[in-house]
Amino acid sequence: MIHSIDEYIKDFPIEVQKMLEELRITIKNNAPDAKEKISYQMPTFYLNGNLVHFAAHMNHIGFYPAPSGIEAFKNELKSYKSAKGSVQFPLDQPLPLELIVKIIKFRVEENMKKSKK
Repeated sequence: MIHSIDEYIKDFPIEVQKMLEELRITIKNNAPDAKEKISYQMPTFYLNGNLVHFAAHMNHIGFYPAPSGIEAFKNELKSYKSAKGSVQFPLDQPLPLELIVKIIKFRVEENMKKSKK
């Protein structure tokens, strides 16, 4: 059983590790108050509830910003395979960090509003 994001990342090939770490740092920098944990066996950032999850797969990195995070950016995510609460970023392409930052900031604002209710 995996207990930390460090443990999770070290199990992948070095190129995938680099992408996972890049995503992790991007999330940390844009949600500095979020806590890291493993949830659903995936790296998770928690801030007044689950903020985002991510996971490495055979051909892509899955990013899980909840259905609201996908819906809010559906036009910008058109070129990626996505579902109700997830998007797939192919391993053979650089991560779209500017878009990821927008999604993270959206989710932080959403979760902070939830805490004020």
